[in-house]
Amino acid sequence: MKKFTILLLILFLGKVSLAADIQPIEQDKIIQENVPPSIVLTGNLVFDWLDISQVQRDAVIEKYEKELFTEDTVYKFKKKEFKAEYKDFLKDKDYKRHYKLVSEGVKETNDENLCGFYYKDNLLISYAVQYKNDLRTVYYYDALGKLRYIDKFSQNYPNFPYMSKQYRANGTLVSAIYFISHDMQYMYEADKKFKGAWYKDKMYDRHAKQVLTRTNW
Repeated sequence: MKKFTILLLILFLGKVSLAADIQPIEQDKIIQENVPPSIVLTGNLVFDWLDISQVQRDAVIEKYEKELFTEDTVYKFKKKEFKAEYKDFLKDKDYKRHYKLVSEGVKETNDENLCGFYYKDNLLISYAVQYKNDLRTVYYYDALGKLRYIDKFSQNYPNFPYMSKQYRANGTLVSAIYFISHDMQYMYEADKKFKGAWYKDKMYDRHAKQVLTRTNW
């Protein structure tokens, strides 16, 4: 359950702005196109982002971009199709109970995993629900139970490595993340722009400069 809470907070940080101020598999294959044979791509158990060359970092960024953004990637669902698929989740019919449970610090029920997001540590501004009969989807709601975002995990979730794509409630892609492990993730924006490499509580840009710190790792 702790892993789930951490995962939701990872996905929330840097992608969601709900207030005014305000994710054992066969090892990855090394890409061969345009990558010198001497380069070993980082990505399984060792985070060497600060030590490898810029050429190697660029190769890693390209590798995971190709993994995340394939020809099957949906950047914008047709509104009708998206609403039809998620019609039962556009409004959380049980939002009063969920809001109360999250406010009281409840993180799990018999049927759901729950997580809350707070403004200035004490004002619950949104919450997330992951139903145990469909662990590959997480629904983010505002305080009134209106759907704001959906996270869709790849088929092998929760086994590492796995991928996550987040969509707004209108079906538009927001971002994509490649999860190497609990400690390591590579994040991209919807336009394929590399946002950063997370290692534990720190995010580094493509030039290995630290750009963000999170307190929820």
